[in-house]
Amino acid sequence: MSGFGATDSKQMDEREHESREPREGVIEFNSRSRTGQEGADLGAGAHSTEGADVASLTERLARLQTEKDELMQTLVRRQADFENYRKRVERERQEDRRHGIGRLIEDLLPVLDAFERALKAHDDPAYEEYRKGLDLIYRQLWDTLARHGLERIVASGKPFDPYYHQAIERVESAEHPEGTILDVLQDGFLFHGRVVRPSVVRVSFSASQSDGGKSSVAQRNSK
Repeated sequence: MSGFGATDSKQMDEREHESREPREGVIEFNSRSRTGQEGADLGAGAHSTEGADVASLTERLARLQTEKDELMQTLVRRQADFENYRKRVERERQEDRRHGIGRLIEDLLPVLDAFERALKAHDDPAYEEYRKGLDLIYRQLWDTLARHGLERIVASGKPFDPYYHQAIERVESAEHPEGTILDVLQDGFLFHGRVVRPSVVRVSFSASQSDGGKSSVAQRNSK
């Protein structure tokens, strides 16, 4: 027993220490391995979550873009509808205004005729100053009406057109083609291209056509 001394005790401690060191290294290695695996698992999970978020955001962005395009198309249609509505209202307003002015002008046409008759009637030099004043008033009235769209129908020497002219008499003429307007008994007028009063006229006809018409009538009667 006396042979087991301090030296033997020291050797046993060294062997125990050597046998313990590898186990501690294995434990440390296993710990690092588990930590690395857990990190890899966490990284994979993070990548998976990030991918899902990107896909969700992409889908949402596409949906929002579609909604935006639909809203823009709706806005463009609404703007076009409003512009058409505005133009229609403006057109109707102008038409109503023209109709109102047209009715007023129709009522003023007899006044215009009276001025013209008065100017033609007073040729006496004694009425020259009076005539000048009357002519000035007539010109002012005519300029005002013309500025609002009144236009005189030029009929003399033109072919007869029932849309613009009203024939009250047919006059035989060898010098003019059939249906030529010989005289204008009353001027006609247009208001913005629309006839407000046709010209009252005399129209020519040829004697040969008249005789032909009479002979054809006589032949039909004889049958």
